Amino acid sequence: MSDDLPALVVEALPAIESGLLRGPQDSGHPPRILLLYGSLRPQSYSRRAAEEAARILRHLGCETRFFDPTGLPLPDGAEPDHPKVVELRDLAVWSEGMVWSSPERHGAMTAIMKAQVDWLPLSLKGGIRPTQGKTLAVMQVSGGSQSFNAVNQMRILGRWMRMVTIPNQSSIPKAWLEFDSTGRLPAGPFYARVVDVMEELVKFTWMVRGRSDYLVDRYSERVESVEEVHNRVSKKTS
Repeated sequence: MSDDLPALVVEALPAIESGLLRGPQDSGHPPRILLLYGSLRPQSYSRRAAEEAARILRHLGCETRFFDPTGLPLPDGAEPDHPKVVELRDLAVWSEGMVWSSPERHGAMTAIMKAQVDWLPLSLKGGIRPTQGKTLAVMQVSGGSQSFNAVNQMRILGRWMRMVTIPNQSSIPKAWLEFDSTGRLPAGPFYARVVDVMEELVKFTWMVRGRSDYLVDRYSERVESVEEVHNRVSKKTS
């Protein structure tokens, strides 16, 4: 695995001591992390940043999956049974944590990034919550000087989606200069920050996933039925 991480100082990133973090009923399976990126360009730096993050996550013992937003319709531009919408929602349900990686475009996250989140409802039939109580790490890339607009906006989205957004984050300025000709992010402060963020995400995921049901259990919903909760949440997000 370390052969695929030429910029990583392997001995400085020991295995996560999951026994210190996981809940007593945790099965111990690898943390399941979904990675979303916000650009369709062939030379997408937000995708490259997410791919770099995924390599680190796998090194730390996680199972990773990507969603390719190519072909995803605009929110409300298709029915929820559209194949790309179904794929995205299934991946969200599968996941225990997420990484959102977006370019900053016109001072904001991209519409491609926002559309993916907008297709994720707070509640699915059967009381399934695709995002609630799951961990989230946010990252952005910029064409110009360093900025934090996109990550700040994604933090707001993460809170709205009732996710546990970790404190650390990554912002890579002038990404077209930082990634090499093979699409890799070489050793340096920006790579080190991505490693920091992924290490923190894994620790938080181990710590939260076995306890998320209890952490998000709320009085206001305990007095409602599952159907009532779904109807109320659906109305709020429609």
